Amino acid sequence: MSSPIEDPGSGKPERGLLRSSVTVGFMTMLSRVLGLARDVVIAVYFGSKAEADAFFVAFKIPNFLRRLFAEGAFSQAFVPVLSEYRTKRPKEQVQALVNHVAGTLGLTLFGVTSLCMLASPLLIMVFAPGFYQDTAKLELAGSMLRITFPYLLLISLTAFAGSILNSYGRFAVPAFTPVLLNASLIGATILMSPWFEQPVMALAWGVVIAGIAQLLLQIPFLWQIDMLPTPKWGWQDEGVRRILTLMLPALFSVSVSQINLLLDTVLASFLQTGSVSWLYYSDRLSELPLGIFGIAIATVILPSLSRNHAKESPEAFSATLDWALRMVLLIGIPAGVALFILAEPLIATLFHHGQMTGRDVMMSAMSLRAYALGLTAFMLIKVLAPGYFARQDTKTPVKIAVTAMVANMVFNLILVWPLDHVGLALATSMSALLNAGLLFSGLRKADVFKPAAGWSVYGFRLIMANVAMGAVLVWLCADPEQWLNWGLWARVENIIILVVSGVMIYAIALLMMGMRIRHFRH
Repeated sequence: MSSPIEDPGSGKPERGLLRSSVTVGFMTMLSRVLGLARDVVIAVYFGSKAEADAFFVAFKIPNFLRRLFAEGAFSQAFVPVLSEYRTKRPKEQVQALVNHVAGTLGLTLFGVTSLCMLASPLLIMVFAPGFYQDTAKLELAGSMLRITFPYLLLISLTAFAGSILNSYGRFAVPAFTPVLLNASLIGATILMSPWFEQPVMALAWGVVIAGIAQLLLQIPFLWQIDMLPTPKWGWQDEGVRRILTLMLPALFSVSVSQINLLLDTVLASFLQTGSVSWLYYSDRLSELPLGIFGIAIATVILPSLSRNHAKESPEAFSATLDWALRMVLLIGIPAGVALFILAEPLIATLFHHGQMTGRDVMMSAMSLRAYALGLTAFMLIKVLAPGYFARQDTKTPVKIAVTAMVANMVFNLILVWPLDHVGLALATSMSALLNAGLLFSGLRKADVFKPAAGWSVYGFRLIMANVAMGAVLVWLCADPEQWLNWGLWARVENIIILVVSGVMIYAIALLMMGMRIRHFRH
């Protein structure tokens, strides 16, 4: 294995990128698998009815802002500055930075949360204007939003704590934390919903309970590394102002895919009932490989890239990006192919129970195929954007993000009318492809990323292995109607056969063409 990466804070070597990525990926996989179980439970209890649409909108609004304030723009701005402090400054100044960021972020988010809770009906009108035509759905969504919005404050502070832990090489705990959200929503659905006049309200309370649990989980581990913050207001602090300067434009660039998804929700609210839920279920499935691999790799490389930049090591910086791109393509391409081919089987196996009808399965599968076309691009964005943020360059990615967002709006308006909700998903994928292409081109033009030798051979091997895997999956997969007629265990048995067969064929094809594990060690 390669030489370890030097941890400037401890003087000890930290684990290599591959091992750290596997750790984060494994923990994230636990979360995502439980997340699928959560969505199965919600589908069984609430299906794609108006109550489910109302909850998904009420949860998506604070969740969207969480991705801006938390693991989105804030983390991308905070981690490079914290890494620089750890590399070049004494521990006292590092602790002072953490204290001031904790106080400033916490008080700011408290104000934002309070205002948004008061304005919840207005926010529902902004993010789901189509609900105006259904008074009951509008009132229900507004009531749930008032309950769910404190999640923004709680989970943003959790992400702040997680960013500190990631910077110190403690990746496992932040990656495990989302498990608590999924467990809380499953428990709320099964145990609490019978006690409410409107059972779906239990989900809103489950979100708040999860936020509290996630924040409390981080505290002992911050104390363990002697980085438990004492919150202090620090608007004028040098580090806080630098983070804010980096964060404001990053709000657009790092979260453009989330903005695109919210635009989908706005337009979907005008379509037939069920459209919001169909997009939600298909998006959740497409996010499984994105979360397990794309976000895991991005989480691990950002501190490493930031240290390489602080140490003025351009060769190491480029090598880290090269490794990340190879890993993303290794996983992203076959994941996209599999989701496209197995759309109906996956949706039917996971969600075709209780209130989820056969028509819901077919409609969700259509949008899943559209998302699958852009899956690799979504993952590439996650690892290309840190190439800018680690160098504290937020101007370039914000220009790219705005371009992609405008393109998504245009694609939405062109495609939504002939293709309905599928057009919204396809527009999101198209804008992601544009975003990833521009990010890659920018890194090449700036001479920041220099591809290592062997890309032509690597690309050929990936193409052939994916062709082999795709052919086997098409050959083995039964007709969609058959999947709807099968019982649960027949579906589970057959989906396991398909997934195992696909993975084995892909791995065997790569091995036959000379690819080995050592090729992916950084």
